[in-house]
Amino acid sequence: MMKKVRLGIIGLGAQGGAYASFITEGKVNNMVIGAICDIDPAKKAMAQEKYPDVPFYDNYIDMLESGDVDGIVTCVPHYLHPEMGIEALKRDVHALLEKPAGVYTKQVKELNDFAATKPELTFGIMFNQRTNELYRKVKEIIDNGEIGAIRRTNWIITTWWRPQGYYDQSAWRATWEGEGGGVLVNQAPHQLDLLQWICGMPKKVYSNVKYGYQRNIAVEDEVTTLLDYGNGATGVFITCTHDIIGTDRFEILGDKGKIVVDDSKKVTIKRLHKAESEMSDSMSMQDVMRIFMGGGATEIFAEEVIEFESVWGGQHSAVLENFAANILDGTPLLAPGSDGIHGVALANAIHLSSWLGKEVELPIDEDLYFAELNKKIEEEKSSAILIK
Repeated sequence: MMKKVRLGIIGLGAQGGAYASFITEGKVNNMVIGAICDIDPAKKAMAQEKYPDVPFYDNYIDMLESGDVDGIVTCVPHYLHPEMGIEALKRDVHALLEKPAGVYTKQVKELNDFAATKPELTFGIMFNQRTNELYRKVKEIIDNGEIGAIRRTNWIITTWWRPQGYYDQSAWRATWEGEGGGVLVNQAPHQLDLLQWICGMPKKVYSNVKYGYQRNIAVEDEVTTLLDYGNGATGVFITCTHDIIGTDRFEILGDKGKIVVDDSKKVTIKRLHKAESEMSDSMSMQDVMRIFMGGGATEIFAEEVIEFESVWGGQHSAVLENFAANILDGTPLLAPGSDGIHGVALANAIHLSSWLGKEVELPIDEDLYFAELNKKIEEEKSSAILIK
């Protein structure tokens, strides 16, 4: 009987380093560091100084086959997530993938299909915002039908400001070949996951995306997308990396109320006493004047405001702990790895709509997306040659 899960951390950068710290500081129950892997020699020296008793590998396959680890977490460029997940599961090593699950759905589907052949293994994804009590509460309200059927969603999430120096840190960063996209695959995957987790997947998207709009990069730094849920409900999703002031506001309008989330800290829920359609059918203009001009809006709804506190790192630790618990005793996963494909599908659809200049349906044509992505990569390579 395994007592503690020995985690192999692949990639000792900012995220991998944070996970190593959480584990060594005792913030993750039932987990220890089994091994660390990185191809950078400088990281080896750092690991040997900070974690002298932890085996270090410069090849992740060697680590997977060493017997030092029970599970791994992939803190590496996005394209590598599916490959590493498959290679781990092949060797009966549990896999926790960083977000996003991959760059395009075709590779994520291959991962999901293989993981399905290994149901005895734990396959998770680091959607740490699913442990956030605020968003769990919002999902509970929607699932319970407390604000009725969704009519519209609006999420403006522009708190991702990044200066040019951020993009200049590494040659692979903010490139089609190295990262597979910009804000949609780097900063906003959590919101894309939460949006579909809470409100469901749209049926169609139409997007206006700017590439290298305010930064000297090839990928997107400005996104505005119209969502069509297929039942009359619509939505708007806006994100960017050039708004230094930034806004984080998520609104969900239902036929029986509205939820507004501000700064991922405060939730305002307004529950209508009667469905909007009932009031429309029964209220006279005199009633409307009395309520809205006389300040009697509380006659039609009850308001609840809940504020949440968030400790940085706590949500990541919770996913690691839940991953260990699933391995040890079968505790249900908060974020099953197979769920990772939904956010990738949404990001792919937003990209494809902008590349084709038209509305696209979900699920998208995976082969068409892959072909268009490869065109972007080839254009990027040609531009780099010309610059040289």
